[in-house]
Amino acid sequence: MPAPKSPPLILVVEDAPDNQVLVEQVFQDSGYRVTCIQDGQAALDWLETNHPDLILLDLSLPEVDGWEVARQLKASDRTSQIPIIAVTAHAMKGDKESAIASGCDDYLTKPLDIDLLESCVKQWLDKRS
Repeated sequence: MPAPKSPPLILVVEDAPDNQVLVEQVFQDSGYRVTCIQDGQAALDWLETNHPDLILLDLSLPEVDGWEVARQLKASDRTSQIPIIAVTAHAMKGDKESAIASGCDDYLTKPLDIDLLESCVKQWLDKRS
């Protein structure tokens, strides 16, 4: 009998504690596991030994910004296939295109629309299974 598949792991790279708590609450009953990291460099370090199913990535982060995190992850064979959803307050003309160009697969603006967040995450996780 095969071992049960573990629930999808979502990495949330977000420096605002309120936003971390919000995302954890949104997904606590969904069967997803959520890990939160507060800065870009810590996320890159964590990703050296961990492999989430999806990343929610703030773009304005301390240490290493989200654009650079996305570029590094997409440049690595080990992490290039992980879907990255930019979750950002950068909502000016051209910001979405900039996020996608840096390696993000999708883009959501803050304040977060919870229904849109849930459907976007589900869509990307469904593509992976």
